[in-house]
Amino acid sequence: MTTRPISFAAHARATLSLGLPLVGSSLAQMALHVVNTVMVGWYGVVPLAALVIGSSSFFILFVLGSGFAKAVMPLAAEARARGDDAELRRAARMGLWLSIGYGLVIYPVFWWAEPILLALHQKPEVAAEAEVYLRLVGFGMIPALAVAVLQGWLAALGRTQVVLWVTLAAVGVNIGMNWFLIFGNGGAPELGVLGAGVASLVVQAVSMVLLGLYAAFLPALRPYQLFRRFWRLDAPAMRQVFRLGWPIGLTGLAEGGLFEASAIMMGWIGAAQLAAHGIALEAAALAFMVHVGLSSAATIRVAGFAGTGDPRALRDAALVAMGLSVAVAVVVIGLFLTEPAVIVGLFLDETRPDSAEILTFGVTLLGLAAVFQLADATQAMALGLLRGIQDTKVPMALAAVSYWVIGVPSSYLLAFRFGYGAPGLWMGLVVGLVCAGISLMIRFWMLAPKARMAGEPAL
Repeated sequence: MTTRPISFAAHARATLSLGLPLVGSSLAQMALHVVNTVMVGWYGVVPLAALVIGSSSFFILFVLGSGFAKAVMPLAAEARARGDDAELRRAARMGLWLSIGYGLVIYPVFWWAEPILLALHQKPEVAAEAEVYLRLVGFGMIPALAVAVLQGWLAALGRTQVVLWVTLAAVGVNIGMNWFLIFGNGGAPELGVLGAGVASLVVQAVSMVLLGLYAAFLPALRPYQLFRRFWRLDAPAMRQVFRLGWPIGLTGLAEGGLFEASAIMMGWIGAAQLAAHGIALEAAALAFMVHVGLSSAATIRVAGFAGTGDPRALRDAALVAMGLSVAVAVVVIGLFLTEPAVIVGLFLDETRPDSAEILTFGVTLLGLAAVFQLADATQAMALGLLRGIQDTKVPMALAAVSYWVIGVPSSYLLAFRFGYGAPGLWMGLVVGLVCAGISLMIRFWMLAPKARMAGEPAL
C-alpha cells in the first residue's frame, strides 16, 4: 500500500503548529530561572553565585529524573497514532510513579549540599548559602517532575496550548513573589536567595495541580481516565517507561553534567567569573529552549509516523525540523555577536562596583556561546529524533563520550593547564558539543527507516 507524500511545506506547518507552543512553554520555563538569576543578581554577588551553583545542582538532578517524563512523550505519541488509549494512560501513570520515587530517593543530596559543595572546592560562603536554597527547593523535585510528565503526555495528545499558558502564569507569579521575598518589599521578610527558592517551590506545586486538574477533568480528556486506579502498580508499563527513560536521563545527565562541571571549575577561578558564567549560560539556555521545543515536536511527529508505518514522512519530518532549528541558531548567533553587552547588562545592576568585572567576563563568554549554537541545536534535535524512534541507549553512550571523555577534559586543560582561564573553559564546552552534535545526527540517519524500492512503507 502506498501513501500520498506530505509536502515539506505541510511538514513545516504541522511542526510549527505543534512546536511553537512547546517552544513558548520551554522559553517560559526557562524564564523562571532567568527571572531568579536577574533578580538575585540585583541583590548581590555572593547570593548570585550561590543561586548559580544551587540552581545548576537542582537542574542536573532534575535532568536525570526527567528521563522518565521524556520517555512518556514518544510512547504516548506512538500509542495515539495506533489508537491505543489504554497504552496512553498506562505510560503516563507509570511515568508519574517513577518520578515520585526518584524525587524521594534524591532529596538527601539537597539536605547535605554544603559538605558536597565544599568537597568540590566551592567558596565556603557560597556553599553555605546554596545549601539553604537547596534544602528548600529540593521539596520541589517531585512536583517539577510530575509537571514534566503531564506536559509530555498532553503534548503527545496535541494539547500544547495549556502547557504554554500554565507556564506563562507561573512566570508572573514567580516575578511577584521574588519582588516581595528577595528584597523584603511590601513588608515581606527579606530572604535573599531563599526568597527565590520559596517562589520556585510554590510555582512548581501550583503548576502540578493545574495541569493535573486539566488532564483529569477536561471533557475531551476524561475518556483516557489518566488517574483511574492510580495507586495500582502496572509492572509491564513501568518496565517499558523505565527501559526507555533511564538512558534518556543519563544522556541529559551527561550533557547537564558538562555544564555543571564547568560551573564548579569556574568557581575555582572566582565569584565574579562564576556569576558571569551563570549569566552567559542563562542567555545561551534561553536560545537552547527554542531547540528543545522544536525537538519535542520532532519527537512527537517522528513517533507518530513510526506508529503508522510511514518511513518517508518520518524522514521528511526530521529534515524539516532540522531546518527550522538551524534557522533559529543562525539568528541567535547574530544576536550574541552583535549585542553581547546589552544582553549581559540585563542581568546586572550596573551601579554596583562589582558589576563592571562581571560584564567584561560575561561579554567574552557570550561570544563563545555563539560559537556552539549550531552544535547545541544539532545535538538537541538529534536526541529528539532518536527518542521518536525509541533509540536511547547508544545515544547515551555517544553523549557520555562526547561530554565527559572529550568535553570536560578539554575544558580543564584549556582553562588551567594552558592558562586560558574562563574563556578556555568555555572553549572546552564547544569541543564537547560539536562531537555530540555530529555523532548523534549520524546515528539518527543511520537508523531512520527507509521505504522499499517499490515505494511501499516499511518500518
